[in-house]
Amino acid sequence: MTTSLERDLATVAGEGPGSPFEPVAIPARAAAPLGHIDPDQSKGWLQRVRPLLAARRWRFGGALTAALVAMVAQVAVPRVVMSAIDTALTERTSGIMPFVVALLVLAVLRGVLTYGYRLALYGVAYDLEYDLRVGIYEHLTRMSFSFYDRVQTGQLVSRANSDIRSVQMFLTFAPLMVLNVASFVVAFALMLAVDVPLALVALAPLPFVYVAGRKMRNLLFPISWIVQARQAEVATIVEENVTGSRVVKSFAAEHKQVSLLATAAERLRWAAIRQIDARATWAPVMENLPRLGMAAVLLYGGWLAIDGQVTVGTIVAFSTYVVLLQAPFRMLGFLMMLSQRASASASRIFEIMDTRPAVADRPGAVDLIEPMGRVELDDVTFGYGASRPVLAGFSLTLEPGEAVAVVGRTGSGKSTVARLLCRFYDVDAGAVRIDGHDVRDVTGTSLRAAVGVVLDEPFLFSASVRDNIAYARPGASLDEVRAAARAARADGFVEALPDGYDTLVGERGYTLSGGQRQRIAIARTLLADPRVLVLDDATSAIDVRVEEEIHDALRRLLADRTTIVIAHRLSTIRLADRVVLMEGGRVAASGTHDELLAADERYAAVLASIEAADDELAAAGDLT
Repeated sequence: MTTSLERDLATVAGEGPGSPFEPVAIPARAAAPLGHIDPDQSKGWLQRVRPLLAARRWRFGGALTAALVAMVAQVAVPRVVMSAIDTALTERTSGIMPFVVALLVLAVLRGVLTYGYRLALYGVAYDLEYDLRVGIYEHLTRMSFSFYDRVQTGQLVSRANSDIRSVQMFLTFAPLMVLNVASFVVAFALMLAVDVPLALVALAPLPFVYVAGRKMRNLLFPISWIVQARQAEVATIVEENVTGSRVVKSFAAEHKQVSLLATAAERLRWAAIRQIDARATWAPVMENLPRLGMAAVLLYGGWLAIDGQVTVGTIVAFSTYVVLLQAPFRMLGFLMMLSQRASASASRIFEIMDTRPAVADRPGAVDLIEPMGRVELDDVTFGYGASRPVLAGFSLTLEPGEAVAVVGRTGSGKSTVARLLCRFYDVDAGAVRIDGHDVRDVTGTSLRAAVGVVLDEPFLFSASVRDNIAYARPGASLDEVRAAARAARADGFVEALPDGYDTLVGERGYTLSGGQRQRIAIARTLLADPRVLVLDDATSAIDVRVEEEIHDALRRLLADRTTIVIAHRLSTIRLADRVVLMEGGRVAASGTHDELLAADERYAAVLASIEAADDELAAAGDLT
């Protein structure tokens, strides 16, 4: 007779464990990035982000054209004023109204064009930021577990936020500075057309501005790198203390952590002050040198005007041009600081983007379609980094539908078997196969759809209970979610929550108990319906009564699935048809529980240690 639980599970599984693999299809809610960073590491950072700009070249080019016309209109104003003074006020050979109308037209034209080009340029800048954020996150999703083993989360968060913003700010302000340089060239040409000696006098201090700019740039680049790195250091400390707040409070280590953050903040403050000191030293020099040109214009131009060699309008126009020429140099120091910071930030971003994943699909990798569930680990050797191998000549075979418990002391490599089976890491030697296919020859997506893992420390997202259970199948109906929850014995406590399945679980699911999180994690994996199931001490935080209920449900589930049970408790061993004892990274013994207990003293010793640990946990529970 078919039970209600089996009917529920049939609903969850769809066609059953033999259903062909299909990737989860999620409708896109946002547009894909229009451009990507150039992968050629030999190019400069601006060349590498050029494809992002090239993808928006028409809007970007139109904005620059509008800005150029606006700058020309601005540069034309002093020339109109000069003509008005000389012809309408001094010589009185024409009326003033034509010049007033011309100035009004130039003002309106510049106002409209300025609005248009600023809107377009800032739009392009934020689109570039969008592309960079999406691009770096897509890259992070492809990175291997070994990458996250050695890179701090705070460093990644900093590079995906503040470093991208630094690049975006430069890409926003740099075009404006280029346009200011263009206006400088036009203004200088107009000055030369009026009076060559006076134009050269006005620009005489500018070579010294260039020298000062180079000095400041050479100082700012290394300091900018240090500032960005120390900002990431502060972000790392904050991230670790927020996510590990329970550990900090449990050891009353708040003062220690505040001191750690204060030290990092002091290091950041020192670097930031050095950066400000460089700007404070050279930026005023760069800003004030052009003003010497104005003084020279007034002095030399006044002398020429007294002799009648130039008109009053010419002096006024040149004075205005010198003021206009100061704008690019006032911004030059700020732009150079942004440039060096953006260069340092881009280097930090490229450091991530240029890192290739250690585990990736091979060319020609195939999907694992309709897996039967035969698992084979053939003479596997593996170690994390440069450490001694965790597994050394490890061999294990599971037939389809077989349930095997892997038992061993702490550090014997039990959880490593699960990580290799899902290809979170690649073996150093030997092979891991499913249905005879080396896991390195199949796509990672299809492999992980076929192999489901329930960890002893489940991770829940800051979302509703329903969304967490349906994570692997976002399109699952509420009935399917409830069926999986019932199978994991989670339906009871979920229904008792304030909003039931719509209750938000908070960051990492800490609003729930450890056992509740584990049951939701089990339900999440059951809903995914993997052909091979790995339970890595998946019920360690669940009390004995509920664990027995879950085991009863799992026995029905495991009937047609290949299952590896990483056993840290005696109760979980009962789920297995066969027990494998690990020692020294190898299979030390294999057989049923009763056979090993009777024939192998090592197995009995491991069980004794497990039983002692269970007694300690039970005693701790009694005390609470």
